[in-house]
Amino acid sequence: MDTVSRPADRYSPLYFLGSLGAGGLSVTFFMYLFMWVPHPGIPVPTFEHIWSAYTEGGVLQQAGIAIAWAGIAVFVYLNLKYLLWNLRAYRAFKKTPVYEELRNSNAETTITAMPLALAMSINGLFIAGLAFVPGLWSIVEYLFPLAMIAFGVVGVIALRIIGDFLGRVLSKGGVFDVTAHNSFAQLTPAFALSMVAVGFAAPAAMSHNTVTVGLALVISTFFAVASALYMVVAAITAFNSMLHHGTAKESGPTLMIIVPIMTILGITFLRQSHGLHATFDVHSAATDSLMMLSQLLTVQIIFLMLGLLVLRRQAYFSDFVFGSKTSPGSYALVCPGVALSVMLQFWLNKGLVASGVVDKYSLAFWIVSAIAVAFQFAMIALLLRLNRQHFGRTAVRHGAIATPAE
Repeated sequence: MDTVSRPADRYSPLYFLGSLGAGGLSVTFFMYLFMWVPHPGIPVPTFEHIWSAYTEGGVLQQAGIAIAWAGIAVFVYLNLKYLLWNLRAYRAFKKTPVYEELRNSNAETTITAMPLALAMSINGLFIAGLAFVPGLWSIVEYLFPLAMIAFGVVGVIALRIIGDFLGRVLSKGGVFDVTAHNSFAQLTPAFALSMVAVGFAAPAAMSHNTVTVGLALVISTFFAVASALYMVVAAITAFNSMLHHGTAKESGPTLMIIVPIMTILGITFLRQSHGLHATFDVHSAATDSLMMLSQLLTVQIIFLMLGLLVLRRQAYFSDFVFGSKTSPGSYALVCPGVALSVMLQFWLNKGLVASGVVDKYSLAFWIVSAIAVAFQFAMIALLLRLNRQHFGRTAVRHGAIATPAE
């Protein structure tokens, strides 16, 4: 018999990437404010800076700020909406036999998508606070320790999941299926660790308390280095498997997971550099940031081209994005585009403009900005389409695994 259901009712922890993508898109709208609204003396724009620019600026500036406000509000809402849905669904999923099978397979690492999404939501809430809450900066020194505690809890959750997985596969022989390691899906833990790292790096860049900055620098370095180590090891072993067995079609989008990891680590390094300069009087040249961001952007472009090449050869988009098939791993496609949009903004403003290579608001400036915005809106369209595909109700054959609905 037919029943009304939806693909998302066959739950997978990869659905946390839907929440993650929405949170990342809220960051792309905050970049409008961060790069285009003056905020002298403070590393990030606050509501007061934004309101002043809105009331005193021209029509184009007012339109840009209004779009940024609307975008932040909408995508922070979607980020939290799908985070809560995932947490409810994941709690029910843990009671099923499928969960036990997952915990004893290579796919156990997909559970790290949960702390990854949690860390993104903390970042999203902070961004929303800066954009909408008057006077937030006056109490920010009290908020930083709370944020560090929150990121610490998320970091511990991620490390425990990773520890369970590595403890199982490294202490016993034959429990890790190398033939099923033919994608970059095993880099999800590195992605989660990098998101915790960038969260800890925020107080390093913005706090005026030496102890807070010092702790943030040390802990963010721990998670950033752990992320980089895990990424390198997992990528090398996965590439070997892909050369032997080809890339698993449903996991094809993971070939581009290095793109968001590079953006997150790049922001982490920029925040750490600013904290070292502002608190410990350690100076670095703007060209240092330009070269670091250019190197990370190069890595991103290489893996973006590799991923798109494989996905095109496998007809992934015609099957899982524009076709009738669905895979929760499709949400991994949103992250690279969002990450490139953000990275281009940093590369342009903190690299090219800061180094004097490009003048702010020149033709070259707006061309690069337009490319960043194009990636942003393409990912908005992709996320909304995937949400319709996976959460839209359609008639399907009876037998879908039920999880809590919205």
